[in-house]
Amino acid sequence: MIGLLTAISSKAQEKWIIKSDYLVSSDPVLVFKPKAYNKAEKYPLVYLLHGYSENYKQWSQTTDLQNLADQYGFIIVTPDGFTSYYINSPVNKKSQYEDFFFKELVPKVHRSFNIDDKNIFISGLSMGGYGALRYFISHPDYFNTAGSTSGALELDYPNFQKVSQHFWQTNRLIDDLTTNIGDPKMVNWNQYSISTLLTQHPDFKKAFIFDCGTEDILYSNSLKLKHQTESLKIPVTFISQPGDHNTEYWNRSIDHHFVYFKQHLKK
Repeated sequence: MIGLLTAISSKAQEKWIIKSDYLVSSDPVLVFKPKAYNKAEKYPLVYLLHGYSENYKQWSQTTDLQNLADQYGFIIVTPDGFTSYYINSPVNKKSQYEDFFFKELVPKVHRSFNIDDKNIFISGLSMGGYGALRYFISHPDYFNTAGSTSGALELDYPNFQKVSQHFWQTNRLIDDLTTNIGDPKMVNWNQYSISTLLTQHPDFKKAFIFDCGTEDILYSNSLKLKHQTESLKIPVTFISQPGDHNTEYWNRSIDHHFVYFKQHLKK
């Protein structure tokens, strides 16, 4: 959600402003290509989704994305998810983020670059960790595998109220979710949780990676997913390590995801 931004000198080669039919405003996107990018070659692709209260620049301010693109030979795309939770809002017709992602962003990425379709990955932090796993579970044929770091995976009203007060001393998180999903007295938010999505997709058995710091207020979300994936025999990699819900943790944790993605490259 929030953390002290470190001084990262990492400039994207491209910045897009995508006018959307599904969102109330245009969506800014940063793109990092390997310095050795050659249009004739195919490249793996990584989408990185930011956390709640942040924007499309969060990942480039958290770690050196250009260095990661060069080191692994991946194209990295960081869109703005606003406070959408990366879902199609059932109450706001101008916040259909999942439609924007798959119907507008994905086609533009594939028009713009020579993408290796066998090696498309997605990860994110906090709200973005939720979005990454949501998209992976709902669209498993598009992605090779996925990751989540410090994921806000369970849309639980009492827990999120506590989280909102912890970070901002206000109800801003649950107010935004109420605007986007609906009044929790009228709508069961848990229907959007990753645990619910997995029960709705019983055939889903693809491997992925997720992690969380042991001091993180959302640590229980990841533990719940760990137990659920074990019972469902989904071959996940779960990393539990010291750390809190902040930039310093994500700067370290995202490296594990890129190593994992490299290990899962398909030829």
